[in-house]
Amino acid sequence: MIKATCHFPRGFLWGTATSSHQVEGYNRGNDWWAWEQESGRIFQNQRSGKACEWWSGRWREDFDRAAEAGQNAHRLSLEWSRIEPNPALWDDDALAYYREIIRGALERGLEPMVTLHHFSTPQWIQDKGGWRNPEIVRHFRRYTRKVVKDLGDLVSLWVTINEPNTFLYFGYLQGDWPPGDHSIRRLPEVITNIVNAHVAAYEAIHVVSPDNRVGLAHHYRGFRPTNPRNPLDRWVARMKHQAFNNLYPQVFHTGWTKFSSFRLHLPQAAQKQDFFGLNYYTTELCSFNPLKPKQIFEAGAFAKDADLSPQGFIANEPTGLWDALRWAIRYNTPVYITENGTEDSGDDFRRRYLALHLHKVWRAVNYSWPVRGYFHWSLIDNFEWERGWSQKFGLWEMDVETQNRSKRKSADFYAEICRLNGLSSETVASYAPDVLDLLFPPREPAELTVDG
Repeated sequence: MIKATCHFPRGFLWGTATSSHQVEGYNRGNDWWAWEQESGRIFQNQRSGKACEWWSGRWREDFDRAAEAGQNAHRLSLEWSRIEPNPALWDDDALAYYREIIRGALERGLEPMVTLHHFSTPQWIQDKGGWRNPEIVRHFRRYTRKVVKDLGDLVSLWVTINEPNTFLYFGYLQGDWPPGDHSIRRLPEVITNIVNAHVAAYEAIHVVSPDNRVGLAHHYRGFRPTNPRNPLDRWVARMKHQAFNNLYPQVFHTGWTKFSSFRLHLPQAAQKQDFFGLNYYTTELCSFNPLKPKQIFEAGAFAKDADLSPQGFIANEPTGLWDALRWAIRYNTPVYITENGTEDSGDDFRRRYLALHLHKVWRAVNYSWPVRGYFHWSLIDNFEWERGWSQKFGLWEMDVETQNRSKRKSADFYAEICRLNGLSSETVASYAPDVLDLLFPPREPAELTVDG
């Protein structure tokens, strides 16, 4: 075996990502809590409940795990409904507790990247129309200003909104997430309000803390035509790429965007990102079925020979991450991979997935692409939205009933990578030997000849 190491730049951020509703527990004031109470909304009617008991203090031991594993950063989110349980009425105890959490991260050598909105919205806002109501822009500006005044001295990296394309799709088109809308005609007003909310938050942060850096976390899903020679399959792949991937990044770069037949001109949004947050999980195949045109808006299939996660939720397509990075750098800002990971309770697939995807990140860095950090999803098994507790994304396994944590082998694999600040052939041989030859190909016999 050839011994080699793929080194990353000094100062590269190695972390994991979590979100408030998925780990804190008993977030009763937001739309997701209400959604969970309705039968049939969540897999097997499961509920977030006590989640991972972070609000009870177990973030401390989980941050200890992250720090001991060589991580130097952590991405977390704030729960808006805890901080502002009623309009313009602040819970200073909640803010003080978030300050303790963030300070706890810093004390453990974890640079915090803080997300202001990660899918969950206060119920009092949802009762007023949620993201359909332009008043949410004013509310989001006020909430951001308050948070940054209280926490801005501890945080330098802010994500305003996580995956606006995902919660637009599931909440306002498919109806699988709150508020459960199914109206394509109302999407332009929701898109406009999300864009203006980000702009308002971006400006508010820079007024309070001018040196802070602000971005969004964009979900990139790879779309490839099932039959590359079929023009209709190619058209579906292009259409999905534009509607899902390009929609928001385009408007924050140029000030205009389009969705289906709608074209939105929002010049106030242009150049309103200091960095590009990239979430990537997988790539799907797209095909056109003239008998079922509505399937264009549904998830595609995976290749028949794809390396699939145990539940078939994710295909191991590292080339898709390469494509995503090549796409992201066109927006001329530094890039952080703010989420990347897979469900895998058995933990074999995850190690292959991790090795192959991080090799693509290393390749991008060596092309001098401005990739500054990588946050694995997730630190610990948590509540996965409409899929409840059925999917295990954590480097650490968690028993929902007992709250006991158990380290998976992938946690040790990632720890080796973080400590080394690189991906070595020896580490891959130990933890993901089935992909070793793909990443570190053995030499041909002629190359090993010593005497001519």
